[in-house]
Amino acid sequence: MGGHIKVHQGLESPSLCKGPLPSWDLQVAAENAQMQGIVLTSAHFEILELARSFFVQYGFSPSSRPLSKYISEKKGLEKGRSIYLLRLFPQQPAILIAKIAGLPKPKNCL
Repeated sequence: MGGHIKVHQGLESPSLCKGPLPSWDLQVAAENAQMQGIVLTSAHFEILELARSFFVQYGFSPSSRPLSKYISEKKGLEKGRSIYLLRLFPQQPAILIAKIAGLPKPKNCL
């Protein structure tokens, strides 16, 4: 991943979340991931960026199906498959992705 760290100053959501998201970057993501027992790779970071992009576009954190569809549309079917996401984010991909990406918990995830 090199020495370049992307920093996202408070992203504005279109509607459902009150106020901007907190600042987020690769270091914050790595710390969040470490708390979940995950070591981030470029594949992880690609999915995290897509989840944040989804949030900015639609105003809510995606649950599994909308996330898979969005990733498939942006990066192809293989990366949108649940088995791919489970390999990167075991057990509950949508919830882990939201935590690591600094997003609110998806509404219809337990």
